[in-house]
Amino acid sequence: MVYDLEFEKPLAELEKRIASLQRKGERLRPEEHVQLQEYERELRRRTEEIYRSLTAWQTVQVARHKDRPYTADFIHLMCEEFFELHGDRRVGDDQAIIGGPALFNGETVMIIGHEKGRGMREKMYHNNGMPHPEGYHKAIRLMEQAEKFGYPVICLVDTQGAFLGLEDEERGQGSAIAASLYAMARLRVPIIAAVIGEGGSGGALAISVADRLLMLEYSIYTVAAPEAAASIIWRDKVYAPQTAEAMRISARELYALGLIDELVPEPLGGAHHNHRLAAENLKMALIHHLQELRQIPVDRLVQMRYEKYRAVGPFGFAS
Repeated sequence: MVYDLEFEKPLAELEKRIASLQRKGERLRPEEHVQLQEYERELRRRTEEIYRSLTAWQTVQVARHKDRPYTADFIHLMCEEFFELHGDRRVGDDQAIIGGPALFNGETVMIIGHEKGRGMREKMYHNNGMPHPEGYHKAIRLMEQAEKFGYPVICLVDTQGAFLGLEDEERGQGSAIAASLYAMARLRVPIIAAVIGEGGSGGALAISVADRLLMLEYSIYTVAAPEAAASIIWRDKVYAPQTAEAMRISARELYALGLIDELVPEPLGGAHHNHRLAAENLKMALIHHLQELRQIPVDRLVQMRYEKYRAVGPFGFAS
């Protein structure tokens, strides 16, 4: 494991000691072997302790970790087969959103998700997971195909937000997002959305109007990035940590508020430390919810989806 976040410094020091002893291999003396085991137990205990009480801003850092599994990673680890579809049939193919039919737990589903990419070349190709209008048009096209063939839809959400370029506005970024929201609200197949990292702004909401909304344990879901909100409210990004706390954007807080349907546990130290286990946990949650949704008649399913979002945000007022 690599502990490289600011709040993980105590863990990084323990990791160095463990690595130093492990390099000795068979040359370890008996007392050093005992010391190694003690360090490993201490590392696990302190990791559990730190991650059990992460602040909202620390959760933001974990959600954005460069080694965190992305949509393509989850598809590879969760699905037996995947056939990627391209293009929006209007302008072009936006690789910030990838998707296509996949064989998932023995059944065909339509998987759609944001893809950030790794390394400079991939990040440029995928626009760091920030979709253009044609990305949302592509997502709508795939959802409509899923409805035509009766495939459930699984959306994996991981974006800072929709891309804010002048050309995107000229091509109708806002209307593309609105069209996606409208399409998902009316779609006559089960929909599950899972926030796997960052769920930022309308760019995330555009593919997360679902019958069930899941979040990985250290992911975030917010109307605006903490830095953007801090710039609006206090005119300075330096207040981003305080803004994150005030906005209550972490998965645990949102689950406590009843805004999401399940909190999916992550491996010790976050999903970036064990992609396979993170994918297994998410897959089990998706299978469970798909089985439940499959039992609901389609007319009732669409009505329940409508009622779900109508009930968001109950407020009480003191007399």
